Amino acid sequence: MKINCLLCCMSERRFTRRSSSRQSIKDCIDAKNNITTFDNISFKTDSSRRRYISEEIAKLGKGNISAHIFTFRELCAATKNFNPDNQLGEGGFGRVYKGHIETPEKVVAVKQLDRNGYQGNREFLVEVMMLSLLHHQNLVNLVGYCADGDQRILVYEYMQNGSLEDHLLDRRKFTLMADPLLEGKYPIKGLYQALAVAAMCLQEEAATRPMMSDVVTALEYLAMKTEEDGEEEDERSKL
Repeated sequence: MKINCLLCCMSERRFTRRSSSRQSIKDCIDAKNNITTFDNISFKTDSSRRRYISEEIAKLGKGNISAHIFTFRELCAATKNFNPDNQLGEGGFGRVYKGHIETPEKVVAVKQLDRNGYQGNREFLVEVMMLSLLHHQNLVNLVGYCADGDQRILVYEYMQNGSLEDHLLDRRKFTLMADPLLEGKYPIKGLYQALAVAAMCLQEEAATRPMMSDVVTALEYLAMKTEEDGEEEDERSKL
């Protein structure tokens, strides 16, 4: 009876989380479908453009958007004029800089989108909406954005330990990815094999990524192998 109650409670919590997640995704889809195409709208001043974009985001986010609106001047000060010494990385959409903002006071990652590469105001709005409405412990949170003039900048929480890609490409950081509850009691070979599976899941082309069922099977095999290796080690220590 107790087990059934526990399973029921767990199922209810999972359902609540799924419902919340589905609602967030639905809000994003609704917003994306309702965003007005205003790439060709001309604005007399940067402030009117910024105000229009912020109003669109607030309206389509149904009041749930908590992202702070930064001015370009504020982000220049935060990154010391986008100093190359503060650059954390560079991708296909732009460069990311480490910065320090005063309101709220924290260290952040400032992503300056390539002005020649982004697709326009509509796509920028969708990205802000998606990042603002979707919250998960494994997703970096959006702190705010900037839409001054032709600038399109996103401000994220700063990942002190680096990104998943940083760890996967740096063998010296592999052990930092292991669950601390294991207290180092795992074979290094098993860790490398698990990371190899993770790297396969991060392939850019969807067709080259393994199916989730194959990933689960591979991880179950690794877990079982780790337990067997641990038992053999215990037997040898007894001898």
